[in-house]
Amino acid sequence: MSQIETFYEVMRRQGITRRSFLKYCSLTAAALGLGPTFVPQIANAMETKPRTPVLWLHGLECTCCSESFIRSAHPLVKDVVLSMISLDYDDTLMASAGHQAEAVLEETIQKYKGEYILAVEGNPPLNEDGMFCIVGGKPFLDQLKHAAKDAKAIIAWGSCASWGCVQAARPNPTQAVPIHKVIKDKPIIKVPGCPPIAEVMTGVITYMLTFGKVPELDRQGRPKMFYGQRIHDKCYRRPHFDAGQFVEEWDDEGARKGYCLYKVGCKGPTSYNACSTIRWNEGVSFPIQAGHGCIGCSEDGFWDKGSFYDRLTNIPHFGIEKNADQIGTAVAGGVGAAIAAHAAVSALKRATTSDDKSQAKTEEHS
Repeated sequence: MSQIETFYEVMRRQGITRRSFLKYCSLTAAALGLGPTFVPQIANAMETKPRTPVLWLHGLECTCCSESFIRSAHPLVKDVVLSMISLDYDDTLMASAGHQAEAVLEETIQKYKGEYILAVEGNPPLNEDGMFCIVGGKPFLDQLKHAAKDAKAIIAWGSCASWGCVQAARPNPTQAVPIHKVIKDKPIIKVPGCPPIAEVMTGVITYMLTFGKVPELDRQGRPKMFYGQRIHDKCYRRPHFDAGQFVEEWDDEGARKGYCLYKVGCKGPTSYNACSTIRWNEGVSFPIQAGHGCIGCSEDGFWDKGSFYDRLTNIPHFGIEKNADQIGTAVAGGVGAAIAAHAAVSALKRATTSDDKSQAKTEEHS
């Protein structure tokens, strides 16, 4: 295995100009939500730091995280895989297979101890000594422990690796668990979602490669830059929520007008993710924009919390004792009260005017 080049060396070898490289650094800063002052820092890191070796393992999962990852547009996944990182092992994307692939895995672990990043998609089953998931003739549980031992940090891709997801759903016969239940002595960056947004995945990698450290995490271990706000906070339907305008049932008049989907099960008010800002498919749309409520797939236990079409909580955002069920009546009552008050004021004005006229006539005759 030859010495790993820097990202800049790879780009120059591919014929990329210095101007284009700096433009790329500016776009990277924007994608990470960083200001222009960070561009020189990003450029310096990509010029001087060798590409980080990455091992990508797959346990119990459906490969939707990989499917999402390869559709990243900012940056393009080809730039991430071929230039930014040294993806040495990924049994879904790599060309080699069998003994050759397993030899590459072992070679990377031995050569780059304490330097490589371990990315994990899916989770390990613990029942029957891990025999419900076999990779390379061995339980995935063993492969995970072996690869994690000398890793610098671990990225848990998706809700399977982060929380357990549907594999861990009751009654969980395989005893599938999230990876933090097995690996407890390494920093783990959880990037949940089923799957996560492509640009969130590449953004996390870009940040770690650029700054050489784990991004700031919330109390559940998720990067704050992407999981610091609820979907509800930036949802374009939020004004309808605040106004008490809800879809009451599918395809009603409210649905056709784009009202808030909370009453038909949207978990946006309790889900932390970047769906309403970054969106999917190069920023084209996200589930709520397509007319379906958020199912809260970035949250722990979302698969075992009843129907996706039941509201998760009774959110009192309209005042101390008001909620979504009461606000419609309150708004209607408020409108009725306003109309009544207006009518009363108008009647009072008419009565006052009439009294003034009568008094004027009496004074004229006297």
